[in-house]
Amino acid sequence: MIEVKVFENQLQSATEEKRILSELIKEIPLSSMGPERVEFILNNSSKLQEQDKVILKNFLDKVLRLMIEREASDIEIGGHGNDSYIWMRIYGKKERVKDIPQFSEDESALIIANLLNENQKIYLLTHRNLDFSYAFFYEKRKINVRFRADAYFDLDTLAMNMRLINLSIRPLSSLEFHPHAVRSLSHNYIKFGLTLITGITGSGKSTTLDSIIDHHNKFDPAHIIIIAAPIEYVHTSNISLIKHREVGRDVLSFKEGIVQSLRQDPDIIVVGEMRDPDTIMAALEVTDTGHKVFSTLHTSSAVESLDRIIAEVNPTEQDRVRNRLADVLISVISQKLVPTLDGKRILAKEVLIVTPSVRAAIKNNNTGEIYMMINQAGQQGMITMEQDLKRLYIQKRISLDTAIAYANNKTRIKQILSVK
Repeated sequence: MIEVKVFENQLQSATEEKRILSELIKEIPLSSMGPERVEFILNNSSKLQEQDKVILKNFLDKVLRLMIEREASDIEIGGHGNDSYIWMRIYGKKERVKDIPQFSEDESALIIANLLNENQKIYLLTHRNLDFSYAFFYEKRKINVRFRADAYFDLDTLAMNMRLINLSIRPLSSLEFHPHAVRSLSHNYIKFGLTLITGITGSGKSTTLDSIIDHHNKFDPAHIIIIAAPIEYVHTSNISLIKHREVGRDVLSFKEGIVQSLRQDPDIIVVGEMRDPDTIMAALEVTDTGHKVFSTLHTSSAVESLDRIIAEVNPTEQDRVRNRLADVLISVISQKLVPTLDGKRILAKEVLIVTPSVRAAIKNNNTGEIYMMINQAGQQGMITMEQDLKRLYIQKRISLDTAIAYANNKTRIKQILSVK
């Protein structure tokens, strides 16, 4: 308790950090406004003395340590919208952190700039956005803690989100998939095919992917190549050989990483996100060559995921892509993190396993029929989002209002819960 109090007092003062920030900020020309001020800070942040850079980095590490202690998933630093506060998301709720000093837009921009190398600064100024990873040694657990960071512009000011990457991997068994669904994910059972993990930002897609990778790493002597932007959890090779390729650092794009992986003797390829037509086509093609591929999409249901992939490509290519997708797709997991009765969050999911009937529906452009196929195939390991929310409600893990609020199909959830 004494150690925590001393630690919080160090955060609350920040006298030395404020001095370092003010010395560079007072050099900003009075005529510099908006993005020019950010550009000046980014271009001149390298002028900081080495010891001052370390002090600023150590201060941020203390803030991130506090974030971990408070079980926050995300932290927001800088930008017009922050109103000088640092914000954290704790159990799904975004809150100002009032016991950490406030920082002006310029001060926050300099704290962010201190994390970046020269190439990253140039990229940020050019593209107005930068994804990168950050890590520090967390003494309490004697491990390196990693964060996924995104720096961006907010009304001509510099802002940054940092998301804590799980300190440990959840066992695949803890995600409560049906045994048939787990079998569809297993490389030992199905040697090739595409599995999609989908959901909105913050729905736990990366956590599920890491659980799947770790599951294989315990028993499958396979070569796993992970292509992501950025790399989040770093796996240690156990039974599997695992390689990590960060887009922008180890490889130039998702598409190039997928194409290059064919020359690297993989068994399983993990594509962090199918975010554009080139990546989608490359992922389908590499699956077609006999590899097991896992990837993610920002969609909220299994059917929407299929429609999104097909809609992303040129209309002249859609029939070909629809047929190829039907041939290679193995399963789709769409998930949400929903608030529990005890104020935490739990995984709710929709699981589609591709059967001959589902494959025919995709090829015939009848994806609207697939929801009822999922609904009626519980014994095969499938479940709709509404059925899983009902399960959580019956188990008294979530409220009735939560079940309705997080359902994709409000009419259907009310029907199966007998609510008017």
